[in-house]
This record gives sequence, C-alpha cells and structure tokens, in this order.
Amino acid sequence: MHDSTPRTEFDFIPAQAAAIGVAVPRVTRLSLTLESGRTISALRYGDVAPVVTLLHGAGLNAHTFDTTVLAMGVPALSIDLPGHGDSSWREDVDYSPRSMADDVATAIAAWTDAPQLLVGQSLGGLTAAVVAARNPQLVRRLVLVDITPGFEQSGVGQVRGFLDGATDFASRDEIVERAISFGLGGDRESTERGVFLNTRIREDGRVVFKHHFANLGGLPSGDAGSRPVVPLRALWDDLDAVAVPVALVRGDRGYITDANNAEFLERLPGSASFTIAAGHNVQEDAPVELGRVLGEIAGTAS
Repeated sequence: MHDSTPRTEFDFIPAQAAAIGVAVPRVTRLSLTLESGRTISALRYGDVAPVVTLLHGAGLNAHTFDTTVLAMGVPALSIDLPGHGDSSWREDVDYSPRSMADDVATAIAAWTDAPQLLVGQSLGGLTAAVVAARNPQLVRRLVLVDITPGFEQSGVGQVRGFLDGATDFASRDEIVERAISFGLGGDRESTERGVFLNTRIREDGRVVFKHHFANLGGLPSGDAGSRPVVPLRALWDDLDAVAVPVALVRGDRGYITDANNAEFLERLPGSASFTIAAGHNVQEDAPVELGRVLGEIAGTAS
C-alpha cells in the first residue's frame, strides 16, 4: 500500500461486493451539525430510508460494517461514533456510552423515518443499549455484538497494546505491519483496507488515526474504550429499561464467555443469543455470517 495512491473511502466497496456476489449499492457520506457545534457523520447505504442502523466499536469507524451491510442487502445507516471516523472529537474526552447516546439518537432521528434494527458492536453496543432505553420510538429491535455490561475485559489488552505508544507514523504500511504483529485485522488485504479507512495524512506528511483514542496515546484502562462516568456494569440498568426485543451475537473467540452469555440470558428474559465463528470484531472476521444472522433476527433473511 502506498500513501500516494489516490483513493476515496468508497473505492473498496465494489471489490467487497464482488467478493460475496452482490450488487453495489449507492453509498453516501452524511454529516449533521449538533446543537453543541460538533458534527456527527455516517454512511448511508441505498437510496431509500434505512431500516438498520449500526454502531461500531472503540477505535473503529462506520466502514467496519461495509461487507455486513452488503450481505444483508437492505438500506442501512452506519454511524461514526463521536471521536471516531469523520465525527468530531469531544473536548471533554468523554466517550462513555451514556455520554454519546444522545448524539447518536439525534443522528438516527434525523436520518431515518421508522424504528430501526439497532446493531452495536463493543462500545457501540453499550451505546446502542442506552439509545434504545432512552428513545424507544427509534428502535424496533436491539442487537449487541460481542458485548454486554459484564463482558470479559481481559481481551482488551491486545487492542490497548496496539494503540499504546506512537501517535503518528511514517506511512500506512508501518501501521499495517504493527497491526499484523499484534494479530489484528485479518488478512493483509483487509488490514490495509481497514488502516486506510481509519487514518489520515497530516499536513506534515505523517499518518495518524482518525479516532481520538490513538491521539491520546491509546485506550484508557478499565473498560471497552471509553472514559466511563459510571462503572460498565451499571449499564445493565439501561438494558433492563429496553422495551424492544434484544439479541446478543457473540464470537466464539470474542470477549463474551459462556458465563457472560448465561448472565445476559438470565437478566433479559425473552432475549436471544447467537454464536458465530469469529473473534471480538465479528463484523470483520465473519461479515457475511453476521449479515445472515442479523437478517434472521430482523426477519429479512431469505
């Protein structure tokens, strides 16, 4: 990969669509100015109102769901969480789920016209739970991807190790090699794509991550990538307040242990759980299978 190669964020999508044998939808970048003056950004897939909205995990961005959305084949919205992708950084550096939820809800209300299948992975899943609890009119079903308020936090160390240290790099290739050395990103092609979409070239030519965490020197300790105002387990209260059906999709090599899964099902009677052969970033390890399961949950699977 060469930093001088001219590319846009949409140039990868045709190859991703071809790889799974589906048509290429129209994908557009959206931006909304919030009352705070910050902006929130998203990707819209298709020409009609979204029926699915997706929220990514810490250190990722809206494009992480590209192949999953292509596999689902439905109009969708994938939002860059505050401090990630093309969304503004927060001056207070508060990326806890309860702090981000209102910004996300404002974006969903602006860009959709019907209750959504709301899907959130990792930090995005915890944020989605708060959104659903506070805004039942926006959500028809909630899906958490490899996360619960009681998740196994030991796995975060791998990502934290990758982000700790240098905040800028000589090239994107340097970041790709670092990601591979930490066992992140899948095969080289997908890692190169992920690094391209999650970085920008600074005016001095150095490459930096788009998300705020890396520019702060890495993930804070103690949770899934936010700076919590409350302990994560307190977010069970938000899940308890969700009035719509809730499902958990976990990777068999992810953060959710059998005990975590059992706790989820016990605390949320009537909920469902699905397991996919994948790590924590299920949407990157098994995007087509995740798309199939989400379609099954939504009732749109063929």
